[in-house]
Amino acid sequence: MEENQLITKLEGLYHKFEEVSTFITDPAVISDMKRFVKLNKEYHELEQIVNAGKRYETLLAHLSEAKEMLDTEDDEEMRSMAKVEIDEIEPQIAPLEEEIKLLLIPSDPEDNKNAIVEIRGGTGGDEASIFAGDLFKMYTRFCESKGWKVEVSTCSEGSAGGYKEIIFNVSGDKVYGTMKYESGVHRVQRVPATETQGRVHTSAATVAVLPEADEFDVEINEGEIKWDTFRSGGAGGQNVNKVESGVRLRYIWKNPTTGAAEEILIECTETRDQPKNKERALSRLRTMIYDREHQKYVDDIAARRKTLVSTGDRSAKIRTYNYPQGRITDHRINYTIYNLAAFMNGDIQDVIDKLMVVENTERLKDSEL
Repeated sequence: MEENQLITKLEGLYHKFEEVSTFITDPAVISDMKRFVKLNKEYHELEQIVNAGKRYETLLAHLSEAKEMLDTEDDEEMRSMAKVEIDEIEPQIAPLEEEIKLLLIPSDPEDNKNAIVEIRGGTGGDEASIFAGDLFKMYTRFCESKGWKVEVSTCSEGSAGGYKEIIFNVSGDKVYGTMKYESGVHRVQRVPATETQGRVHTSAATVAVLPEADEFDVEINEGEIKWDTFRSGGAGGQNVNKVESGVRLRYIWKNPTTGAAEEILIECTETRDQPKNKERALSRLRTMIYDREHQKYVDDIAARRKTLVSTGDRSAKIRTYNYPQGRITDHRINYTIYNLAAFMNGDIQDVIDKLMVVENTERLKDSEL
């Protein structure tokens, strides 16, 4: 994009920013919570672009003044000062232009949301459950390093350890925008703890990362929800198996496109507080419905892109963890590293950064900026 085109684009957004700034102070808008939340998000996104744009225009103005001074001044000291300023400013221009171009691309509306993560043991029996448990520990440590909060919603333990299934909520800053790259099939190659002859086995676990739906994202008729309560199982505590704190939710969802009906069943047993379990079950229901209604948008993006980096088929094999060689390979970008121990201890940001770069490159191509 030529410099004048970039500034023209920015000027149009400055006007939009002023308009949104006025709207979010309007009492009529504030009283309409759904509209207010939407406009508030738009305000913060535009604010980033406006701030970067102002920095860009300031740099261009200073660069122009310095070049004019160099062309017109006879005083060597003034010319020397102009050269120094030009040398300082010019290297800043291109990176700031790239930053602005990325900001100008419509962001994924889900990136700022919290996430619900589902991990399930796949092929491999007990070893798959153990690996699912290892992945859960990996993500828990990663989330701790980011200052995010992890709350388990429900889990089913494996007979030899780990989990047949574990579902947990992650809340914090831009959780889904980071964790979305983990959706897919994770394959492990190692000697299982259950193996007596030292043979390397291949097992798998699936990870699904869903954007947690806000209350305003979907419409649910709570009067049509059927609730059951039951006694939670678990180890220890006077409350276990005595109080019906576990909740089971049933809801009939109709596909807005096809009209087909589907029963959604959700159980939540994590806390011994029934109202909290109901609240978490409702949150998962909103997210599941939102995920289904949002899938067409996801499919459209995946169809346009070559690598399916952050979206698309959740049954696709995305990563292999090879224990004998201490190797992790991400198959989407053909990236291999040899720090398996650190990786399984939650040090996964490097791979996520590489995936983000690939996705941003694709987004720039798509936008033709």
